[in-house]
Amino acid sequence: MKKTRELIQENLKLCDLVMELVDARIPVSSRNPIIDQLVAGKTRAVLYNKSDLADEAATAEWVSSEQAKGFYALGLNAMTGTGTGTLYKLLNRIEAETNESRTRKRPLRMMVVGVPNVGKSSLINRMVGRKSAKTGDKPGVTRGKQWLALENGMLLLDTPGILWPKFEDPKTGLNLAFCGSIKDEILSVEELALELLKVLMRDYPDLLTTRYKLSEIPAEGDPDGAETPEEAARLANPALACMEDIAKARGFLLSGGRFDYDRTARTLLDEFRAGKIGRITLEHLT
Repeated sequence: MKKTRELIQENLKLCDLVMELVDARIPVSSRNPIIDQLVAGKTRAVLYNKSDLADEAATAEWVSSEQAKGFYALGLNAMTGTGTGTLYKLLNRIEAETNESRTRKRPLRMMVVGVPNVGKSSLINRMVGRKSAKTGDKPGVTRGKQWLALENGMLLLDTPGILWPKFEDPKTGLNLAFCGSIKDEILSVEELALELLKVLMRDYPDLLTTRYKLSEIPAEGDPDGAETPEEAARLANPALACMEDIAKARGFLLSGGRFDYDRTARTLLDEFRAGKIGRITLEHLT
């Protein structure tokens, strides 16, 4: 992180624009607060990547909030290219505005910043038109510094992902783990899936019932009022009950009819990350 901070500070004066990439599903957790301090005073565009996986209405609210602060903002998908046409129009506009006060016009110089695995390399590859930046599913695959030329002459500076040393709020770590920005090996997959289920059961129950063909979403209640031990268990831990319902629906069972919690958990996380459950935003503006 220290090297990345120094790299940004060293090259910031060479750039006209800072493009900050965030994950549209977790607009707060996928932003490093220190970026505000590092790039203060610079023209900034906040790009909500993977917006096709996020709740469309929620993304629109986040974009409007950034625009109200005086930043440029838009949603896109760097992997598929959705929204990049709008981005190029924005960049052309910023280049023209930047050159208004210059006697000698020059191509726009941009810096891309963001936490690891938010899609920076995919965006750079998309904009440059060739695979000039290494990409991968694992966090932190970008190393060093490189200037890249776009076909329209604009210059793009790539930087390694910047992440803070510790998470002040445990929810930040969970949200990053839900979206794959933290390696699954760091946390228990089953516990992570249970935490994700709690959020989806609260905010997107209809998407859960539709995707997994559930008759209902288990609700929390008083186990003492249950008529059977099974009912008491469901009332005491509705998220676990929901995971078991999903395991039944998918046929994820082991010998003796036991639930395959590991397979169910990995399926839930994989399908959330791929957008198969639906368009979901885990952090809302209000």
